[in-house]
Amino acid sequence: MSDQKTTHFGYRQVPVGEKAARVREVFDSVASRYDLMNDLMSLGIHRLWKRHAIELAGVRRGQQVLDLASGTGDLADRFAGIVGPDGLVVMSDINAAMLGEGRERMLDRGRVGNLQYSLINAEKIPFGEDRFDCVTISFGLRNVTDKQAALNEMFRVLRPGGKALILEFSHPLTKPLSKAYDVYSFSVLPTLGKLIVNDSGSYRYLAESIRMHPDQETLRSMMETAGFERCEYFNHTGGIVAIHRGYKL
Repeated sequence: MSDQKTTHFGYRQVPVGEKAARVREVFDSVASRYDLMNDLMSLGIHRLWKRHAIELAGVRRGQQVLDLASGTGDLADRFAGIVGPDGLVVMSDINAAMLGEGRERMLDRGRVGNLQYSLINAEKIPFGEDRFDCVTISFGLRNVTDKQAALNEMFRVLRPGGKALILEFSHPLTKPLSKAYDVYSFSVLPTLGKLIVNDSGSYRYLAESIRMHPDQETLRSMMETAGFERCEYFNHTGGIVAIHRGYKL
């Protein structure tokens, strides 16, 4: 019997070394219509979730922000406007196709000067300690192979007094909502994926990866293990989404 370490990819177990590549394939497949699918899947509510995350980040003019798993750059775009020309936003993703889509979108909006782009694995952030005022990750932590390592890295690169924001799908607070959400996730989402991007499998993985992600209290505990203090979370849409915040003091 093989003693090779495995991790979950949705509901399946895969070798630890293969997960990142499999996740990359998923987002390569959906990158060109990622924003459209987000609007359809959430009925546009994802914009309200992200707006609250930006408010909780409390970023100010002149600060430096690292946005992990930026995707097409919804948060990075807003942060770039807030920090102004004296600040800096590093827009990053592990997936080149997603980062490319985001970069094109930022250029179309005229975002230049205070934005940098970087391919980054959140488990191994290529910056020194005490660098950023804020580190964010939006709908990306559940795809990371070693989530604790990513949280540890987020803490390491934050300056004292800085904060981390994690916006992620989480666990519904009631059984009726959970049952309805399961029906939606495993029936409607794959059908939308098939119709819009001709890929039902990627959205089946999305539904499975959400179920395998730590619940609200577990993720808060993991942040505390990484060193974060004053950790708290804010539920949205009945716990379907949660925003976690922690400080490096």
